[in-house]
Amino acid sequence: MPRDTLLIFLRDMKLCLRSPTWLIIGIMQPLLYLFLFGPLMVTVVDHTPGFPAGNAWVVLTPALIVQTALFSGSFAGVGLLTEYRVGVVDRFRGTPASRSALLFGKVLAQAVQATAQSVLIVLVTLLVFDLDAPVSGMLLSLAIAAVLAITLSSGSYALALILKSEAAFPSLMNAVLLPLLLLSGVLLPVTEQLAPGWLYNLARINPLTHVVEAGRAAFRGDLGSTGLLTGSLVLLAMAALALLWGTRTFQKENA
Repeated sequence: MPRDTLLIFLRDMKLCLRSPTWLIIGIMQPLLYLFLFGPLMVTVVDHTPGFPAGNAWVVLTPALIVQTALFSGSFAGVGLLTEYRVGVVDRFRGTPASRSALLFGKVLAQAVQATAQSVLIVLVTLLVFDLDAPVSGMLLSLAIAAVLAITLSSGSYALALILKSEAAFPSLMNAVLLPLLLLSGVLLPVTEQLAPGWLYNLARINPLTHVVEAGRAAFRGDLGSTGLLTGSLVLLAMAALALLWGTRTFQKENA
């Protein structure tokens, strides 16, 4: 299986490098947030109680990294649906390649792409803005983004194989992602001091909230915090469930 996983990984990476349009589109949105929204955050963080510790860039940058991994992983199924329509998935069924390797190779390629986009966000924030974060925290935040991309792309591939509809899939993902994103506090942290009680309680149920808090704790260098530990455990549980779902779906659909 490792050899099959590597072959699928290399194939998807070559396809990505030949046509990097999605990578460029995916990085444009967080860069726009950095340049057009970040300066507003500086003023808001300095004058509004209830924000997480750290300056505006320590609050915003890890959140944008999570957002990038979120969209990159969640819409990975679109590519699989295209391959399904043109018969590539059927051709894989005729090979002796491990069905699990088909999934693992693809999700690893998604993780590398999301990490590359996240590295670019960090570099821009370091070079252009006043980001002051420890190297260990930035590396940990990139690792969180990679695991999140694996988690969401695995679920996205499984859902795409179940729906088998290029029209329904993006609509469903948008309907699910928007409330998850708003409740996660990516742009404005949903804290007890800032949000009404019902909104704060909804945000605590959202697993993505804990992942964002883990990224922010890592950027602050607060490696022993409860937020980082909770977010890491939530993310690992999500990854295990998503990979289990994806593996079973791939084995069933490619049997």
